[in-house]
Amino acid sequence: MAASGMEDERVSGEVRREEEEDDDVPQLSAAAMEALREFLAEQKQPEEQAEEGGGEGGVELVAEDWRLSQFWYDDRTARALAEEVLRLVSPSGSGSAAGAVACIACPTLYAYLKKTDPGVPAQLLEYDERFGQYGGDFTFYDYSRPEELPPSMKHAYRVVVADPPYLSKECLEKVAKTVSFLAQPEGSFLLLLTGEVQKDRALELLNVHPCGFRPQHSNKLGNEFRLFTNYDPEDRLGGWDLGTK
Repeated sequence: MAASGMEDERVSGEVRREEEEDDDVPQLSAAAMEALREFLAEQKQPEEQAEEGGGEGGVELVAEDWRLSQFWYDDRTARALAEEVLRLVSPSGSGSAAGAVACIACPTLYAYLKKTDPGVPAQLLEYDERFGQYGGDFTFYDYSRPEELPPSMKHAYRVVVADPPYLSKECLEKVAKTVSFLAQPEGSFLLLLTGEVQKDRALELLNVHPCGFRPQHSNKLGNEFRLFTNYDPEDRLGGWDLGTK
């Protein structure tokens, strides 16, 4: 019994020492712990997104770089846009492209187009040179130099899809110059993806109207995001939503 009592005392002493040592470890406040959890979750999201994108039915993309204002479309949005673009470049529905596509700062769409129809002539204009993996389908693009592009691209595209990286007046104005440089003078189609706040400016610069279809992103944006077109898609993409205030 005595030996047992001494052993119990020794164990109790060890527990007390461990508790005292734990007391010396700095403890985060509840607010700091919550902020840390949010930070770790944000860091993990792009990795998960890249892994999930390569699964069945999806596409594999590089991780978003939010410093470049990159936000990839969710699967529903990318599929709907790709379907519409393919319909526009091949109006006969034969599957053979009758026109080329320029994707300005929308790599998700480019990837889905190529997955759906590898033969579609599509060019990705992007600032992020990681997309150089697409070889000849990649063109470096800096919106602040809107017309510094290869001469062969001038008026070469039946369909232009643009997703300006920023919601500033300057950015949209310069992207509009790029659109004018790329689009065929007659019979071209423009799809613009940008914030609701750009509605009036987009109409003025590019003569586009909002559609009923609401694009979404894999990571939710704080700003209301819209799709605008220079043609009425009628029963597709929700048609023009001219009642939008």
